[in-house]
Amino acid sequence: MSSRSVTSIILLLMPVLLAAQSYLDLVDNADKAIADGDWSGAETNLVEAIGLRPEDPSNILLLSNLGIVRYNLGKDSLALASLDEAHRRAPKSVTVLLNRAEVLTAMGCDDDAYRDYTTVIGLDTTLTEPRYMHAIMSLRRGDFDTSRADCEALERMSPSSEETNTAFGSYYSATEQWDKALPYYTALLEKQPSTHIYGARAVCYLMLQRLNEASADINSGLALDPKDGELYMYRAYLNKMRFEIDAARADLRKAIELGIDRRRAMEVLPAAD
Repeated sequence: MSSRSVTSIILLLMPVLLAAQSYLDLVDNADKAIADGDWSGAETNLVEAIGLRPEDPSNILLLSNLGIVRYNLGKDSLALASLDEAHRRAPKSVTVLLNRAEVLTAMGCDDDAYRDYTTVIGLDTTLTEPRYMHAIMSLRRGDFDTSRADCEALERMSPSSEETNTAFGSYYSATEQWDKALPYYTALLEKQPSTHIYGARAVCYLMLQRLNEASADINSGLALDPKDGELYMYRAYLNKMRFEIDAARADLRKAIELGIDRRRAMEVLPAAD
């Protein structure tokens, strides 16, 4: 082949090579922007990359990422449109479904998110995160049998994981089996103390009339976060059980001040004010 022929081929291929390089550069720039939390930059690069090669199979992942990026920019409808398009192109992509479920959950669209999580655990029974979310959302729907089955699946997959302990603790609390919930919350607290779990275990102790242990958990939680209104409400309930009504009223006022809904507070002690 003559040098002139080689030169001609290179010239013909140059636009293709440049376009491919530009596409990869845009994708790389988008990845870097996402890592830096530069959502506007990520959106710009992803949109340009997708527009450069609209039918490229790689765009399924780019569209999925674009959905997350747009959600972080507060563009909820555009975020869902991107994820819906990714799902249309790859209806069995677990990554796309998980991203869409995450966005739907954050938007408060629990029924739609639940359907996506149900699809995911049907496609891949080995994943713990969607199984955990399915367990918790089943509890919210009052579907205790499904939640229990999800908890048992989590236990088989990862018996000592945070997801398993949280799911079982939540399940037993929701079904008022307070004594059975305790060891799961204890396991969580041994690994990572948190105000939320101290509060969850305190509720169990309160329901079991184990007031000293409830008090210790509430105090431990408040030591971590003195502005946790939920814990003040639990302490108000504890003080009410101890017939310390003035202390209960003071705690409820503090809970309301910290953002607890007044109607919830009044359920503990109607005459709190």
